[in-house]
Parts: sequence; C-alpha cells; structure tokens
Amino acid sequence: MEFTFDLEKNKEKILEFKGFLSDHKDMPGALIPALQEAQVKFGYLPQEVMEIIARGLDVPASKVFGVATYYSQFTFIPKGKHNISICLGTACYVKGAQGILEEFENILGIKGGETTPDLQFSITDCRCVGDCSIAPVVVVDEDVYAKVKKADVKDIIQKYSLEVECVDN
Repeated sequence: MEFTFDLEKNKEKILEFKGFLSDHKDMPGALIPALQEAQVKFGYLPQEVMEIIARGLDVPASKVFGVATYYSQFTFIPKGKHNISICLGTACYVKGAQGILEEFENILGIKGGETTPDLQFSITDCRCVGDCSIAPVVVVDEDVYAKVKKADVKDIIQKYSLEVECVDN
C-alpha cells in the first residue's frame, strides 16, 4: 500500500518545517532532530519530506534515507486515526494473541505495521502492556480490552468504525 503525500494540503506545515531546518542547519548533528521534528509535524516521513530535509540541511538524500531507515523510531507509513495494538508478550501469546492479531488483519485487510487505505486503522504489535492477568490484551488508542477472544474483534472494530461515521456526518 502506497500513500500519497499531498504537498498542497501540507503547504503551511512545510513552510514551518523549512523554518525549523533553517534554524538548525548549522547545528552539529541536526539530521536526527530534523527527522524527529518532521515525524511529529507530519505523522510519518514521506519521501518528499526527507528530500526537503536533504536540501534544507545540505546533506545527500542518501544520508537522510540511511539514517531514517536505520532507527526504528521512524515510520514511513502514516498512522491511522485509530491504532490497534495487540500484545504478543508471552502470557498473551500463550492465550491466543497471535490468532487475535490475524483476525484483525483479516477483517481490516492489512498486516501488522500497516494502515488501512482510508487512514482509519493501523495495526501494531507490542511485547507487553504490563498486566498479564488480563491476557490476551488489545489496546485501541488509549482503550484497553482484556481477555479478548477472536469473536470480540469484529465488535471492537465496529465500535471505532461507528465513531468514524459519526464524526464524518
């Protein structure tokens, strides 16, 4: 799935970001703070923004891409409005978390680490949410779902789909 970064829609953010780059251009080690600022401002690192960074800091684009791909904190895919995180820690895994992850993937039509084309949902996995007594655990945004079963997945998605519909109307 490829997402298109809308330069026109982000025109104002781009101008602000270019100001940030200008202010930090001569700072030693400015590349990582520039990447971090870009990700905060745009939600991810589209190719167009990484090219702006290269020009703004006067560094080769290959260096910008190399640093961005090296560190796991950077993402090249926009996150959905709702982030679904499935715990795959030992207790959750033993109690069926892998099947729950697969159910989310099947219903939404995306894999872990991906975002739906309408930018409504992202799926991520995590290693531990810190409460093994309620395994398996799913976290959607800030909402924690305990002892989740595969049969619960459709209802969880529907809850957030309804929120999307209500906001859009």
